[in-house]
Amino acid sequence: MPTINDKRKGKNAAQLSGGSISAEKVQDKYRQYWSFFHSPKQIETIDKVPAFVDTFYNLVTDIYEWGWGQSFHFSPSVPGKSHRDATRLHEEFAVDQLNVKPGDRVLDAGCGVGGPMRAIAAHSGASVVGITINDYQVDRARLHNKKAGLDKLCEVVCGNFLQMQFNDNSFDGAYSIEATCHAPRLEDVYAEIYRVLKPGSFYVSYEWVTTDLYKSEDPTHVEIIQGIERGDALPGLRSYSDIAEIAKKVGFQVLREKDLAKPPSRPWWSRLKMGRIAYWRNHILVTVLAWLGIAPKGVVDVHEMLYHTANYLTKGGETGIFTPMHMILCKKPESTTESES
Repeated sequence: MPTINDKRKGKNAAQLSGGSISAEKVQDKYRQYWSFFHSPKQIETIDKVPAFVDTFYNLVTDIYEWGWGQSFHFSPSVPGKSHRDATRLHEEFAVDQLNVKPGDRVLDAGCGVGGPMRAIAAHSGASVVGITINDYQVDRARLHNKKAGLDKLCEVVCGNFLQMQFNDNSFDGAYSIEATCHAPRLEDVYAEIYRVLKPGSFYVSYEWVTTDLYKSEDPTHVEIIQGIERGDALPGLRSYSDIAEIAKKVGFQVLREKDLAKPPSRPWWSRLKMGRIAYWRNHILVTVLAWLGIAPKGVVDVHEMLYHTANYLTKGGETGIFTPMHMILCKKPESTTESES
């Protein structure tokens, strides 16, 4: 079975860009991104989501790779394990729920630059097809797949997971890791995943949600959640209590639901807190590079936005009102009769 060690940072500071956005337009696109939040109705419909999310990932992909790695998600801290290993274990746990085998075809709905895809393909031997809305991420993922020697097992396509180009009943399993939070209506993406799965196959998702501790009447709670939404291109965070009902609504059988962030898991936000000193060092570096004309000017604004977002995410974790790893395991029934039973 292939092995992998691809969680290295894929960028250095001098290579930071605006993705598919030309350098002179990065700052304008950053302002455009924020304009979505001044007109929230624009991010509530399917036809507006691609531009909103695509703009976000053009702006942040290089910074994510530089400062975080190739897997754009969180994982519980594991005693005695590096962040890289903890991330890999979190990804492998997802595919272990799917009962797939070498030769099976698995969907990664919202694959980013493919960090999870490569870990999952190497671990399971299954062929993984990832879909992302962002052209730049497609190019980055294909580059990383080839470097890792996994391009035979890993395929990446550009598309909208709300309207996927795949045939009905064409995948042996599916997963999404902290990706479906970008959908304005979770039932739309769940319905698409249900459509492309073969009957009897499994789907697992790690969802970004508010927990039972979140109080909508508490202004501090509201500020934290809105800060997370603004800094992560989210049309609106859902409550943990909505997820299973939405999955059932589109036809799934819900087999298991669990917040993987709860004890005995170690805090997933510890890595964010540990990175604060590095942030200021990196911010000075980005500012200097922008002043020299090496990095686009707008990258400084994006880097600062992500710092403030990290603070809101940390507060969400510390207060317990937010989790990025509410796991739901679903099955597409073998038949209509099984679905009704």
